[in-house]
Amino acid sequence: MGRLSGFRYRSIVKILKRFGFEFHRQAAGSHEIWYNPITNRYTTIPNHTGDLPEGTLRAILKQAEIDPEDFLKIK
Repeated sequence: MGRLSGFRYRSIVKILKRFGFEFHRQAAGSHEIWYNPITNRYTTIPNHTGDLPEGTLRAILKQAEIDPEDFLKIK
């Protein structure tokens, strides 16, 4: 298990809010689009129960242009 594993939807959203992201709209199924007006970046977050896979979290951070190390510091 990597350092980015074991995060749930709620904790990811809480951290993304600290980076300036806010809920933008509901997407297909259980996915949500979040937007950061400061950086003009969008990211898609699946709202599923349980832990998100590490690869999914890495993709979210890549879309948001957030360094994984910065994400872990705010954790």
